[in-house]
Order: sequence, then C-alpha cells, then structure tokens
Amino acid sequence: MALTLYKMDASPPVRAVYMVIEALKLPNVEYVETDLLADDHLKDDFLKINPQHTIPHLTDGNFQLSDSHAIITYLMNKYGKNSDLYPSDPQQRAMIDQKLHFDSGILYPALRENDEPIFFGTATSLKPEGVAKIRSAYDFTEKFLTGSQWLAGNKLTVADISCVATVSTLNELLHIDEAMYPNICAWINRCAEHEFYKNGNQPGLMEFRRLLKIYLAR
Repeated sequence: MALTLYKMDASPPVRAVYMVIEALKLPNVEYVETDLLADDHLKDDFLKINPQHTIPHLTDGNFQLSDSHAIITYLMNKYGKNSDLYPSDPQQRAMIDQKLHFDSGILYPALRENDEPIFFGTATSLKPEGVAKIRSAYDFTEKFLTGSQWLAGNKLTVADISCVATVSTLNELLHIDEAMYPNICAWINRCAEHEFYKNGNQPGLMEFRRLLKIYLAR
C-alpha cells in the first residue's frame, strides 16, 4: 500500500522526511498539502488522524505516525534495513539517535522560538534571546563537526539529513558566518552535493525564504 505524507514544503521537518524518501528512492508516495498558515492542520479530518496537529504526518495503511524523527527511523527500519544511513550496529545507531534528539531538543526549538512569532504572530525581527538561542545551537553543531565530516561518525547518516534541514533553515533567520562556523558551512555544502538535498530540501528552503520575506515586510 502506498505511503501518504501530509506536508508543507517550507517545513524543515517535512523536508527531512522528503530527503529520506529521496535517499531511499521510495516509489508511490502520495503527498497531501497541509498548509499551516491556512490552518489546514486544525481541520477535523486531520485532527482525527493526528490530534497533535503537526506535520509531517505519515499514513502507511492503517498505521498513523507523526514527528519527523519517528517517521525517519520508521522508514529506515522498514525500507532501509541495510543502509549506512541508519546502520544496525547498536553504538552507531545510538550516536545517530542522539543527534536526532539534538535536532528535536536543541536545533528545532531554536528555530521554532524565532519563526513562530513571525509566521503566527506580528513579529518582524528576531529578539535578542532568540538570536542567542540560535547561536548556541550553532556552537554545539560546530563542535560536533570538529574533526569529523559528519555528525554521527565517518559516514553520512539520517542524523545529518534531519539536522541539515533545520540548520539550513536557521541560516535563513540568522546567517551562518563561515569565519565563525567553518565546520557547519563545509558540512552544509557536503550535504548539498547530494541529489536527495537538491530534490528534497532546496525547493522547500527557497519557499521558506519567500514566505519569510513576505512576513518580515508586513
């Protein structure tokens, strides 16, 4: 049975799932546009399958799953069992899971604290405390990449895919200074060389940029 993904292209968590779908070359995925800015996620039909009203949301037959990190690991466990993107070795997988939690606990909250007041409020600039939170997230990421090309070992994994969706979007809010964060900039460039990034992240990132420009100009 075909997978169904409820999505909005500008959303970094959605783009993280897109990139995994692209990397695994999964066929027959149905996409349902769910525009947060139009309150599609608050409509009764969507609330029935996801009371938390978040995207991305995955339907696989009768199975319903929300949260990008849960969806990513589900897809890897079901369709990418032999993939280096999420290896079966317990220690390697633990390091990947740790970075996925880093994304959900540090990176994405830094993004959400800064972009929600813009898209769902009336803010037209970042607050100093929000900027500080982004810089702290950058500092951690830069340290994780010291001496390593990738976040969770010596190979590209879903940790990089998930985190780069968020970090590339944070860069739209607060530019990543290459002089201060050379490891992050080099890492983003390495990720951007892959087709999954070009197809799964770049278009939605440009849509985020377009929307941000509109909302900041109000």
